[in-house]
Amino acid sequence: MEIRRAMPVIRTDEPAEARRFYEGFLGFRVAMDEDGMLMLVSRSTPTTQVIVAWPSATAVDPELLSVDVSIEVADVEAAYAAARSQALEMVRGLRDEPWGVRRFFVRDPSGHTINVASHL
Repeated sequence: MEIRRAMPVIRTDEPAEARRFYEGFLGFRVAMDEDGMLMLVSRSTPTTQVIVAWPSATAVDPELLSVDVSIEVADVEAAYAAARSQALEMVRGLRDEPWGVRRFFVRDPSGHTINVASHL
């Protein structure tokens, strides 16, 4: 499987403080700023990324709070077929999202929810 990037999802109830920490202390830059989430990117290694998510009634992706890691793959269809053939626990089936990704959620052996996605 070709993995393009893996991003931990950090949940917070204090998004402004989290943003100050990741931008100010660690030096990430904000690549996406949406209600309920920030995607932060390393200035030196752009594939090193972190997602910060918080509860919001109008969040673009409210399911993000249930995700522990988001992994972008080259071929989400193949990843989905592989997960099903291995009888992995599906948390949510494969579907297209309005913001341009196709994804599914699978549970890892430790109980973490992994978002596996490709851009459309």
